[in-house]
Amino acid sequence: MSSRSDWAAVIVAAGRGERFGRPKQFLELAGIPMVGWSIRTFAAMPEVAEIVVVTEPQWIDRMRDLCARLVPDRSIRVVEGGATRQESVRNGLRAVPEACGAVLVHDGARPMVRAGDVRAAMNEVAEGRAALLARRVVDTIKVVDPASLVVVSTPNRETLWAAQTPQCALTSDLRRAHEHAQREGIEATDDAALLERIGVHVAIVPAEHENLKVTLPEDVERVRALLHETPSVREA
Repeated sequence: MSSRSDWAAVIVAAGRGERFGRPKQFLELAGIPMVGWSIRTFAAMPEVAEIVVVTEPQWIDRMRDLCARLVPDRSIRVVEGGATRQESVRNGLRAVPEACGAVLVHDGARPMVRAGDVRAAMNEVAEGRAALLARRVVDTIKVVDPASLVVVSTPNRETLWAAQTPQCALTSDLRRAHEHAQREGIEATDDAALLERIGVHVAIVPAEHENLKVTLPEDVERVRALLHETPSVREA
């Protein structure tokens, strides 16, 4: 277990579901709206002192109602998302209390994350060092010219890992990374890339359990089946 007790969890649930075809924050999975699984996971972790959920402006009241129903004993902050994931995370960071010295950022579309894996990533965090859950890439990856679709190169897959969330860092490091990106006009697909740019070392923590992201409609039934098979997934 992490030795810190001052963590904040920022759950990003502000996507419009463009690849999915519709917003998916409240899509029911095994009896619980998708984002609710992550909310319950982090609410059950005593080292997570604060939870911030970032969502679309029109869903703020609905998200607050969901939080109150799922974890009535926790006070959860719900804030408005931005035009991009990066802006949404930045909005979430603004809502993190100064008393929280470390923060994890998690995609609400990854409902299967387990507390044990989260703690393994949290334990790697130190000054100038961040961490993220990831899985080793098993397929051969091709770098392709986007115009011609001709293969440019084949990287060694032994060096490739597929990044997941949560991604964990000291709050001061992650805020500094986002401030630098905003100042320099940098857009990245995850927080680890921003941390790398300011010289923070990012450690890979292999995820021991399934941590699937619901991106396409065909992902839904697979996740539903897995959640039905392992109802205590959020606690293990």
